[in-house]
Order: sequence, then C-alpha cells, then structure tokens
Amino acid sequence: MNLSGFQMCHFDNKSILREKRVVLGMTQQQVADKAHIVLQQYQKFESGERNIMTCSFQIACRIIEALEMDITAFFHGDYVFGEEVCFSADGLKYKKTGKSTNEDVE
Repeated sequence: MNLSGFQMCHFDNKSILREKRVVLGMTQQQVADKAHIVLQQYQKFESGERNIMTCSFQIACRIIEALEMDITAFFHGDYVFGEEVCFSADGLKYKKTGKSTNEDVE
C-alpha cells in the first residue's frame, strides 16, 4: 500500500509539537532556547506530561512561535492534519524534508 500524499493525523498536541520540531530539523534544546524556557519544560510538553493548552498563555505562545506555527491556527486545531508523507523502501518519510517519521533530530 502506498501512502504517498497522505497526511499524519494527530490526536494530541504532543505529537504536533514533535512533528513540527523534527520537520524543522530542530532539537528539543533548540526549541527550548528559542522559546526561552528550560529543556526539561519543553520535554514535558512533547512527552505529554504537561499540556500546552493548560500552561500559561505566554509560554504556549513562545513554544508555538519557536516552532514557526501560527498561534491562532494552533488553538483552533488547524495542525491536527500534519505534514504530507511519502512512502519509501525505508518506511514513511515527510515529503517536505525526506526525514523518516520515526527519526528524531540529534
């Protein structure tokens, strides 16, 4: 089955954050630095230990902007459908970057 042209569907905000970070080629530390928060804070959002929808508005905005997303679009759920994927011999990859959907940024 060829899944090229399909998009990932996100059922939670943590997967949206991770996908955007990976597609941008950023480490968790780089996102944290750009958002002016400590690494452990960001890691808790991406792991699901903390919910970006219930944190302070200021922190949420800084993280969303660090990931080059539109704040209004994020809060209205416009990122539920993620990046377009394509199928390769190595598995699913993001069409935009060619990175594996299972890969992380080191």
